[in-house]
Amino acid sequence: MDILTSQQKEQINMKQEYAIGIDIGGTNTVFGVVDHRGDILYRGAVSSRKHAKVENYIDELHAALMPAIEQVGGMEAIKGIGIGAPNGNYYSGTIEYAPNLIWKGVIPLAQMVTDKFGVPAALTNDANAAAVGEMMYGAAKGMKDFIMITLGTGVGSGIVANGRLVYGHDGFAGELGHTTIIPNGRLHPGTNMRGSLETYASATGVATTAREFLEERPKEESLLRNFPEDEIDSRIVYECAMKGDKIAKDVYEFTGKILGLSLANFVMFSSPEAIILFGGMTKAGDLILKPTKKYMEENLLSIFRNKVKLIFSELNEADAAILGASALVWELKG
Repeated sequence: MDILTSQQKEQINMKQEYAIGIDIGGTNTVFGVVDHRGDILYRGAVSSRKHAKVENYIDELHAALMPAIEQVGGMEAIKGIGIGAPNGNYYSGTIEYAPNLIWKGVIPLAQMVTDKFGVPAALTNDANAAAVGEMMYGAAKGMKDFIMITLGTGVGSGIVANGRLVYGHDGFAGELGHTTIIPNGRLHPGTNMRGSLETYASATGVATTAREFLEERPKEESLLRNFPEDEIDSRIVYECAMKGDKIAKDVYEFTGKILGLSLANFVMFSSPEAIILFGGMTKAGDLILKPTKKYMEENLLSIFRNKVKLIFSELNEADAAILGASALVWELKG
């Protein structure tokens, strides 16, 4: 847990209100106590996979947060809790059939957190939470129309139109990572669907593409061949590409082609001011940005070309998720 600075202690003494932002990932859950200005006073983390029962997970989360809550003045200083989670439904406060979480079925998480902590809780999709954080504190500040694409283990998205997140009638709008980009393409093990964007443009997809290229081009030398096939991941592909490896560089060219084509479709759907790329894959920099931009522009109608900015997030991953989740509280409380 982070230690308060003297300035932060002074802020607490002024009886401010605080929100808790929680981001639930497939492996870890990160959380923070946040003020109105977007300053994160505390950060912490617990495992998302340690407890088979979600009730035990919430108990551990409560125990991990209470020392921070006490230092900002107790629960009476906390206005609410915002949560970003895979398959999080903003309307119902439930996590529904999340393939990357160990708790299956429909989990009424917001109500369970409210019952445990005694304050209102709101829940949304993790990518939507990141989009809200970017809109309030990052590269999308001042924008009313943008799309956030999260490129990590999977591909998530948050669509903002006219200054508001697009949730759809049931709370699940914006699953752009699961749109079909190559009919009858790669199998997605979590959904049993084929050819989705996530199977190609995620970190997992990059590693799969690398293995496929190595098999398809058996006589071509590559630094990637120095690694056992099952150990090749996106980090290794990136490192080999930075050393000039042809196959590794071609992996990023192919990934950018698939992603750029998808983004062109998304642009023609909502005509955003910008598409903001977020997540671990963005560490590849121009290796992913340049081909993505190239193929996006090539696949756009002329009325859309050279109008949409393609940029990286200005927030680090943990901050965007925590800030976006905490922003749900200020919405909730008006």
